[in-house]
Amino acid sequence: MALDPDEYTADELGEELETLDDVDELQAVLEAEQAGKDRKTAREAIHRRLEVLGETGGDGVEEGTETEGEYEATKEDVGDEAEGEEVDDEDVEDADESGEPTAEDDGDEDESPAEEDEDNGLSHPTRDKKHVRALDGGEYADMWVFCETQQGELLEVSREMLGKARELMDQFEDDYGDDERVVAFLMGDDCEGLAEETIAYGADVAVYHDDERLERFLHKPYTEIAAHMARGQGTIESTDWREYDEPRYVLFPATNNGRDLSAKVQAELDSGLASDCSDLYIEENEVSNPVKTGEPGVKKTFEKVLHMKRPDFSGFEYSTILCLDNPGRDFHPQGASIIPGSFEPMEPDYDREGLVIEHDMELDEDWFRVEITEHDRLEAGIDLAGHEVIVCLGRGIADDPTRGMELGLELVDAFEDAELGITRGIVTSAYQFEGHVEEYSKEERQIGETGQVVAPKIYIAAGVSGAVQHKVGMDESDTIVAINTDTDARIRDFSDYYIEGDLFEVLPRLTAAVESGETKLEAVADGSGGEER
Repeated sequence: MALDPDEYTADELGEELETLDDVDELQAVLEAEQAGKDRKTAREAIHRRLEVLGETGGDGVEEGTETEGEYEATKEDVGDEAEGEEVDDEDVEDADESGEPTAEDDGDEDESPAEEDEDNGLSHPTRDKKHVRALDGGEYADMWVFCETQQGELLEVSREMLGKARELMDQFEDDYGDDERVVAFLMGDDCEGLAEETIAYGADVAVYHDDERLERFLHKPYTEIAAHMARGQGTIESTDWREYDEPRYVLFPATNNGRDLSAKVQAELDSGLASDCSDLYIEENEVSNPVKTGEPGVKKTFEKVLHMKRPDFSGFEYSTILCLDNPGRDFHPQGASIIPGSFEPMEPDYDREGLVIEHDMELDEDWFRVEITEHDRLEAGIDLAGHEVIVCLGRGIADDPTRGMELGLELVDAFEDAELGITRGIVTSAYQFEGHVEEYSKEERQIGETGQVVAPKIYIAAGVSGAVQHKVGMDESDTIVAINTDTDARIRDFSDYYIEGDLFEVLPRLTAAVESGETKLEAVADGSGGEER
C-alpha cells in the first residue's frame, strides 16, 4: 500500500486521496483506516473519492446510496413503493396477523448488507442492522401532540401543548390557507374518556390505544404504537380519517417519559428532535447551505417550518432549531419536546366537537416481558407550575433561615394565587430550620435546571444570586423582581425590577404593600445592569 492513512491528519489525507485513481488502492487505504484510527471524517473522504471513481460509497454501500445515517425505506414499512433494500425474514417480526407484508411474502432473495460487505472485502460491526429511511416527497399534514397521562388524568403539560398547538394551527390556516388539524394521541388503560377531553382543550382529532397493560409507561410498546399511529397503519376504520404519510409536526412533553418517548419515536420515524423547547412558531426560512439546497451558491426557501426555541448553556443562551429536508430525503415529522409551564392551556370547551378514533394494532407479547409485580406510590409532590406568583428564596436567608422562610411564606399568603420555591443552595445547605417551616426546605420545591421549571406572571427572587442553573428554571416568567444586597449579583442582569436591600427588611414591606393593595414598586435599577434610576 503506497499510502498509510495513519501518517496523515484527516484534512491532509483528503488532499492526498486526490492523487489516487486506483480503486483497489483506495479500498486498501479504507481498510487500513478502519483497522487503525478509524476516523469518521477520514472514512468519509475515502468514500467520496470512491464515489468520484464510480465505485462503492464506502463500507460496502453500493454506488448511489446515501450515507451518513440516511437509509432507504424497507417494504416492511412503506409497501411496494419502497426503493431500498427488502427486509430479510429473519430480521422482521411476523406480521401475518396484522395484515402487513413480511419479507417472505415479498419473495426477498437479496443478500443482506452484511453479506454484501463480505463480498466487497469489507466489514462493519453494525452493517447487519436494518434501518427505515425517511420518505422522499411524502405527504405531510397536521400537528400531533402526545398527551401524557398519569393515574387516569391528563398531565397539565398535555393541556398546555394542546393550547399552543391550537394557536399555531389557527395561525397556520390564516398564513397558508390550509386547514390542518391538531391531533392528540395517547395510550393507556381505559383512556377513551381522556381522548374525548383533549377535544375540549383544542384537539380536532384524538387517536387513542386502549390496553390494560399500558397503564404505566413502557418503552417498547409506547414507541411501537406511536410510530404505528404516525405512519397511518392499522385497519381502514382507524385510519380513513387521514390521507397523508406522516404528521407534519409532532410535540412531546419534556417530562421523564416524554423525553424518553420523543427520542425513540423520532428515531423510529428517521426524523429530528429539538428537546426541551420553550417556544414555537411557524414561518418560512431561506437557506443557502448546499446540504439542504443540493447545490452550492443556490438559495432555497422552505415553507411551513416549525421554529423550535430552546435554552442552551443552562439557559445562558437560546437557540432556534429547524428541521429542514435534504434533497431526496424528508425530515418529517418536525419534532419537539416542550418544557412544562412554557404555555398557557386554553379554557376547555366541553361542547367542542371533534373526532375520537380508537387505534387498532396487535401488541406483541414480547414487548411486555418486564412485569411490575408491586409498586409504592409516592405522596403527591409540590407542583409549582400554573401559579400566577412564585416567591423564591435563596441563600440570602442564611443569617436567620427560619425567619427568612417565614417571611417568604407570609408574602405567598398575601397573594391570591402564589407558591413558595427555593434554590438548589437551600436544598444542599446545612441550615437549621425550626418548626413547620422545615418542610418547605425540601428538594420538591427546588426551581432550576435540576428542579422544576416555572413561568408565572410574577417571579419574586429574594436572596437569589442568579446562577445559570437557576435561570433556566424561571427565565420565562413574565415579570421578574429581584431582592438582593449585592448589586453585582447575576440575577440583576435578567430581572425586570431590582431592589437593592436586605430581604429581611424588604419582604415585610412588600407583604404589607400587597395586603393593602398598594403594590407600586419604585425601581432601584432596571434589569440591564446599567445605572440606577
